[in-house]
Amino acid sequence: MTLTAPAQSRLWSPDRRWPTTGILLLVTLLAFEAMGVGTAMPTMVHELKGEALYAWPFLANLAASVIATVFSGRLSDQRGPKPAVLIGVTLFLAGLVVAGVAETMTVLLVGRVLQGFGAGFLIVAIYVLIALAYPEEDRPAVFGALSAAWVVPSLVGPAVAGWATENVSWRLVFLAIVPLVVFGSLLLIPVLKKLPPHDATPPQRKHLPLAAVAVGVGVASLSWALQHRTWWLLAVALLLLAPALRILLPKGTLIARRGLPVTILARGLLAGTFFAVEGFIPLTLTVVHGYSPLEAGLPLTLSALGWASASMWASRHPEIERYTLVRIGFLFVATGIGSVTLIAPTWGPAWATMILWAIAGAGMGMATSSVGVLMMAASPEEDRGFNSAALQISDMLFSATMIGLGGVVVVATAPTAGVVVLNLSMAALAVVGAILTGPRMRATLEP
Repeated sequence: MTLTAPAQSRLWSPDRRWPTTGILLLVTLLAFEAMGVGTAMPTMVHELKGEALYAWPFLANLAASVIATVFSGRLSDQRGPKPAVLIGVTLFLAGLVVAGVAETMTVLLVGRVLQGFGAGFLIVAIYVLIALAYPEEDRPAVFGALSAAWVVPSLVGPAVAGWATENVSWRLVFLAIVPLVVFGSLLLIPVLKKLPPHDATPPQRKHLPLAAVAVGVGVASLSWALQHRTWWLLAVALLLLAPALRILLPKGTLIARRGLPVTILARGLLAGTFFAVEGFIPLTLTVVHGYSPLEAGLPLTLSALGWASASMWASRHPEIERYTLVRIGFLFVATGIGSVTLIAPTWGPAWATMILWAIAGAGMGMATSSVGVLMMAASPEEDRGFNSAALQISDMLFSATMIGLGGVVVVATAPTAGVVVLNLSMAALAVVGAILTGPRMRATLEP
């Protein structure tokens, strides 16, 4: 597929200006909430006397989000994205309010579950909405902007949440974005009203609700088991995930079958390799090189800028095949990950992390937005929701797995040795991703 139209400018034409703004605002707020909660959580649990349950607001949110992606995909395939958008907005707003007024950990957990359900419903429905509201030649620009919208909050989210928590109240992390979510939702009303009647009939998929619950509980259990080295729980998680993923992912995803399956797999490999390494860069810079927390966070900021810039650059070059950009993105990620291995020893050039991790971020920006375009191009109308949900499941599954395995490796060895093993392993896996993509993804565009 070669796209030659100047797609970027049409996103902001008079008939699309407000829907585009609404979509990007909602996605930005979803990302901001996710980034801000981590910063405010220590204060929250201390005030609510819930230190023993510290991990549960994250795990409950993760499980709910995974489950909701499946139900949102099914609902979108059956009735179009409008009901899923409305359900997602309602649940997310309810979760923000419940968490923002919580006086006990139980109420906070309820709020986090509602937020997870809302976010899961929204992100899948937004993908399907993009397919209906924007022609194919405009989708690289939409997905490029969407990718940037996920990244920008990482630049300011933790700082803003930290300032609000310290100077006003942690409750602002939830309550302050309520009016913005309402505003973003209102901007989508015109485009939702103009959607054509939905007449596609999705294929029957047996045991989908049961599989949704199993994968949600399985991903959360996998994350906990790897972080806490609870091996019996790891076995339970794998027993839940194995049959569920056969139902919820396109056939052949985990063996990199050509076309749509390898496209879905690519999203997981990108997220898993990148975030597994990123989580230990601040640790390495502080423990090995004596950086302050602020200094150790700078590579992550530059990486986010690289991600946003590269995704927008890719959206402005629709003439480049998307599967080519995915392969190049994987190679950028592999280069960044492999190179930051040099900072693990005390003699390593720690200053170079700024440049090297920006390269990895640029690779993510090019590749993740392109994967979204390819997934949508390969999705018939009756399967857009299912495939969009599969993309999110792949992302969350591989992220939880690789981050957890990284923690096991680093904790089980000396920090420097563990980081070296982790980085080289993830770099090799990113190279595998580059080999698997490219021409193998071209099949997503073939009749």
